[in-house]
Amino acid sequence: MNEPLAMKMRPKKLNEIIGQKHLVGENKIISNLIKNKRLFSMILYGRPGIGKTSMAEAIVLELGLRYQILNAVVNNKKDFDIVIEEAKMYGGMVVIIDEIHRMNKDKQDLLLPYLESGLITLIGLTTSNPFHKINPAIRSRCQIFELKELSEEDIIEGLKRAVKSGYLKDIKIDDEALRYIATISGGDLRSAYNNLEVAYFSTNDFVVNIDTVKNINNKPVFFHDKDEDGHYDVLSAFQKSIRGSDVNASLHYLARLLEAEDLDSIYRRMTVIAYEDIGLANPSMGPKVEAAINACERIGLPEGRIPLSVAVIELALSPKSNSAYRAIDEALNDVKMGKSSSIPKHLKNGSPDYLYPHNYPYGYVKQQYLPDSLKNRIYYHPKTNSKYEQNLKIIYENLKK
Repeated sequence: MNEPLAMKMRPKKLNEIIGQKHLVGENKIISNLIKNKRLFSMILYGRPGIGKTSMAEAIVLELGLRYQILNAVVNNKKDFDIVIEEAKMYGGMVVIIDEIHRMNKDKQDLLLPYLESGLITLIGLTTSNPFHKINPAIRSRCQIFELKELSEEDIIEGLKRAVKSGYLKDIKIDDEALRYIATISGGDLRSAYNNLEVAYFSTNDFVVNIDTVKNINNKPVFFHDKDEDGHYDVLSAFQKSIRGSDVNASLHYLARLLEAEDLDSIYRRMTVIAYEDIGLANPSMGPKVEAAINACERIGLPEGRIPLSVAVIELALSPKSNSAYRAIDEALNDVKMGKSSSIPKHLKNGSPDYLYPHNYPYGYVKQQYLPDSLKNRIYYHPKTNSKYEQNLKIIYENLKK
């Protein structure tokens, strides 16, 4: 069996784990649990390839506990039943469940009483934020630990261990090639091991240099899944960079979204930004964003990146105003709080008391429009950091006189 290098390098002790010193370092929580020979149900979460499964297995191996690994999606209810029966037979067991955020209700209901009784100690693994994605009934019975992203130096440390391990016999690799592999791995140690192994077997003499590595992989690993937290983090950073007028950061996050070919999210977020963050400071941005989206749809990628870039640059460098966004939210809040008393009689359909503004100079006549209980309520508070909204403010102030 050709076991991958990544599997061979999987740690069997906590001190072999790469990174995660906040959990497995000296006097840190998981280290102390092992030292005290006490394990509680837990959820380990973090991006792919940073060592969630490795840590889970290292924990149970150090404690010498019986365990089984299940996948919440791949393994069916019968598989879970078998593991539970095994736990009963041995008086307890650790169950490591990968993709626990996708575990359906039937499996959860099956597992919960045994978690409650302590027959099963759960180690759940997920790339999703457990506070958002995992059933509260499971979550409340577990300690939650976040695994941090591995640095480039962490990845290099792992690669050097692999080189010294003897699994890649007679390998010769220079520091430049090691650093290149670490860089393109994007913090994914499993990907780094895979690239090292492929580079090793792609040579005649087992000499790996940077050209060898570039020949087998010159594209960085990019973690971006529309169903995972990383997706929303990138979208959040994209909007906040535009809102903060950092044009370069805005383009960086646009590039990450484009690399994931997530056009629908780009379109939606740019439209939201045009009206929420730019708003009345530069109202032409709404139609401009729509035009950029239409152009991108018409010409497709990769050329479609250009109109999107044009729009993002102008969004980032436009003056900002959230006055319209705040105004409608204040109005909605009043309505939700029940502050919506009777409409003034003269505004009701067919009322003879209504004053028709077009019959008056400048198309305006003063009369009450809000209900009596809100007649002095002000929702719109103009901002003055753009000429357009400054002019709106002048009109607004004149109308209030």
